[in-house]
Amino acid sequence: MGSKITFYIVRHGKTILNTMDKVQGWSDTPLTKEGVEVVENLGKGLKDITFSSAFCSDLRRTRETLHIILKNSDQKGLSVIEKPELREICFGSYETALATEMFKDVALYLHYTNAQDLFNDIFDKNKEITYKEAVNTLSIIDPMKMAEDFNTVEKRMHKALSDIVEIESKYNENRNVLIVSHGLSINVMLHNLGGEKLFIKDLENASVCKLIFEDEKYMIEAINDMSYVEKGKNS
Repeated sequence: MGSKITFYIVRHGKTILNTMDKVQGWSDTPLTKEGVEVVENLGKGLKDITFSSAFCSDLRRTRETLHIILKNSDQKGLSVIEKPELREICFGSYETALATEMFKDVALYLHYTNAQDLFNDIFDKNKEITYKEAVNTLSIIDPMKMAEDFNTVEKRMHKALSDIVEIESKYNENRNVLIVSHGLSINVMLHNLGGEKLFIKDLENASVCKLIFEDEKYMIEAINDMSYVEKGKNS
């Protein structure tokens, strides 16, 4: 049997724009004091896991999150590799707008009365609509046509994942890899790996999605796991 790569994919800590419920894609703001504290607890909760490598996007909030995790998990010496492919979706004209307004526009375009009804269907395993339709709608309704569509985001996220697998597989041993990325981009990445319906309302800040790569196959082991934060909080 070949080696196994276990990915711990973390959504960055809460930022100023997250707190204001504003759209944050390629725009970037620092973590809040509360966001830092939660990520510190995440790091403590991950202390028992020895990571072979660590990756993040090239945006400040993931870089800041990753360094806090490594510091609090006593793995400060691990080198960090930034990959632009791990960025959040570009929301185009909606960047820094109120998230409620953006999702309302998406819902209306898809013939929903409101955004809540849209998301209820997205997370309902009995309904066909997924994140893919919502993301593609953004790229259609963006007045400046700068918002990314689903396939663009999926392609770059999977390129990042494949590149990391190629690097880690050379060691021919079990590896634990830490990745800090962004909420919607993580959802897009997991979409075609068996996560079309994630059965959650959203990925929380500092949550962990656990992904296994073994025998040339991916398997989602956990989504939106906050147990590491709780473990660190109680340590």
